[in-house]
Amino acid sequence: MRPLAMALGLTLCEAAGCTGVQVGGDTALVRFVVEQMPLGLCVFDGHDRLLFCNQRYLDIWSLPATIAVPGTPFAEVMARTRGTETPRSRSQPQPEVGSAGTRRREWLLDDGRTVEVVVSRMPDGSCVALTEDVTQRRHDEARVVHLAMHDSLTGLPNRNQLREGFDERLIRHGRGEDLAMLCVDLDRFKAVNDSHGHLVGDRLLQEVAQRLRHCVRGTDLLARLGGDEFAVVQCGAPQPAAATKLAQRLVAALGQEYEIDGLVLHIGTSIGIAIAPFDGEDSQTLHRNADLALNRAKGDGRATFRFFEPEFDRSARARCGMEAELRLAIEREEFELLYQPQIDMTLNQVSGLEALLRWRHPVRGLVPPIEFIALAEETGLIAEIGRWVLHQACREAMRWASPVRVAVNVSAVQFRKGSLLRDVNAALLQSGLPPNRLELEITESVMLDDSAQAAAALRELHDRGVRIAMDDFGTGYSSLSLLRSFPFDRIKIDRSFVRDLGLRDDALSIIRAVVGLGRSLGMATTVEGVETEGQLQVVRAEGCDEVQGYFFSRPVNVRDLPQLLLALNGHGAGAMCATPSTPCSNKSFT
Repeated sequence: MRPLAMALGLTLCEAAGCTGVQVGGDTALVRFVVEQMPLGLCVFDGHDRLLFCNQRYLDIWSLPATIAVPGTPFAEVMARTRGTETPRSRSQPQPEVGSAGTRRREWLLDDGRTVEVVVSRMPDGSCVALTEDVTQRRHDEARVVHLAMHDSLTGLPNRNQLREGFDERLIRHGRGEDLAMLCVDLDRFKAVNDSHGHLVGDRLLQEVAQRLRHCVRGTDLLARLGGDEFAVVQCGAPQPAAATKLAQRLVAALGQEYEIDGLVLHIGTSIGIAIAPFDGEDSQTLHRNADLALNRAKGDGRATFRFFEPEFDRSARARCGMEAELRLAIEREEFELLYQPQIDMTLNQVSGLEALLRWRHPVRGLVPPIEFIALAEETGLIAEIGRWVLHQACREAMRWASPVRVAVNVSAVQFRKGSLLRDVNAALLQSGLPPNRLELEITESVMLDDSAQAAAALRELHDRGVRIAMDDFGTGYSSLSLLRSFPFDRIKIDRSFVRDLGLRDDALSIIRAVVGLGRSLGMATTVEGVETEGQLQVVRAEGCDEVQGYFFSRPVNVRDLPQLLLALNGHGAGAMCATPSTPCSNKSFT
């Protein structure tokens, strides 16, 4: 810009009548170029007197043409402007007044526009100023900053702004002000989103955000962290009383029904609370502990709130350690399958074997599934573990002398990940096991999570010949409706009803009703948990098709199966009765 400024200065100086200056070039061409510039341009001599300005300069500053007379003092031009220099330019390092160099300044005009001025001063004191209306640019920059710090759907501050605001409030807390962090997570939002679509889900989140705004104070910081997760930082109130009252307001407000596009929707919220400095002295620790308290609130039934306790942290660390060990167990193939026979009451012989998963830990020995399956489902590792179970069970079943079926429990996570159909087909293909020798045991949670997708996958497997059993029947919410929606081959009556025989009058009535229901629907019934001769006689009298339990055999490894099958099938199922000394789960995933 400096060569141009010098050329312009010389040319315009000549036009203004300066003497003693040799000028070359086409003056008319220079003037034409200057007037076509999108920027405002003005030139002052070494005594701060105007030499020239173009029309764009006058337009930007809303100056009259009379001010453009050569020789007009700089102070007079400035007196006619209507605006103030902004902090943006004052915060930038500037050369001293009168010194050579280039400096950038910014002005906010009275009409709301923003103007940027770049002044280049020559060693002789003359200068050239380029002026640009940057109103739209500053607006766009502010919008980018806003989007970087706010959630686009709800307009709430996002995780970035929460972090910055959190640190500011922690500094205040250091001066003696109380602070609480509340992590808010919606209950049953996924079901609404999946059932009614993302547009309804987005509208619901916007309504949730509005209710949250009404519950918090102006001094609180409310943010959306993503998905259906929100957070509130509460300052300037006595804790934990203030956080308790706020959490109660939030649970009540978000638990009221919503009406969106003619739909009446019901969700709730679970909240975890951490208080500084007791639960953490920095934002990361406090946020993490509030999240741990949130997990406890969900585990305690949802629609409630919990304060952080040190035990939560110890449990979380233990779970992290268990997760790491589970990942290693998959890599090292530390899992194995045990099998428990299912006895046909008519033939008095083994009709099937249920595969039961065990983890042979190198230090803790044989770990029962109740200690790791829930964590495997939460982390998604159950999909890989379940794939191994399917392949291993099918391979081992092909080596049995007796062509009985093998039953494998399936997790709802395998359905949600969409991998079950592919995994079953691969296991059957690679092992060569006939599809009718494989039975998948599912619980109601599989159908309730996504009934349409689950039913479609199960129907395709069923059409291929794979058997499908409804497991733990009678312990869920929608068993009867689910039996009508899908043609299950078998109903497995939960062991709790067998255990309560003789203790509760309704236990026998429920077994009798389920057996009758299965017979009317053309579905076989299997009773789990048979452990005594008396229990066996009762379920036999009620017409159950199959029984399973310790009365016949504990779960055994695949090496002992030939001897067990020979004993049970050769001498009758009653010949191998065993009385359990301790209760044992018959489930591979429970």
